Amino acid sequence: MENEANKIAIFADVQNIYYTTRQAYNRQFNYRQLWQRLTEKGEIVSAIAYAIDRGDDKQIKFQAVLKHIGFNVKLKPFIQRSDGSAKGDWDVGITIDVMEAARSVDTVVLLSGDGDFDMLLEKIIADYHVRAEVYGVPALTAGSLMAVASIFHPIYEDLLL
Repeated sequence: MENEANKIAIFADVQNIYYTTRQAYNRQFNYRQLWQRLTEKGEIVSAIAYAIDRGDDKQIKFQAVLKHIGFNVKLKPFIQRSDGSAKGDWDVGITIDVMEAARSVDTVVLLSGDGDFDMLLEKIIADYHVRAEVYGVPALTAGSLMAVASIFHPIYEDLLL
């Protein structure tokens, strides 16, 4: 399936990738390197990056970089709760978009270590016969997500800035 007939959809859980690469390596993920890698495997027909909007300059610049690479950036407002905790979860949005895309692509690429997505990948593999590839930091990716993925790609130095 490593050719132009391979239609690829990418779904990036930006918060998850940011925090896991920072925790494990104290570095940032290289989205441009990932894009180059995936274009060698097929045609990227859809790429969505899900992020939280805090409105700070550094974040706005990062989102501009993602857009320049080719990602559609979806933002959710950052919500600070009265108890000091924060909310900003894209799991449902990612799930809906993956379910839609899985009908018309050959490969779904998920950038996340979140085990909540294991059932989603099981379903799209069974119902739509797609390949479900996961990119995640090995030590911080749920075992259930790695197990269900068609291919698990560990994020190491070669995918970091």
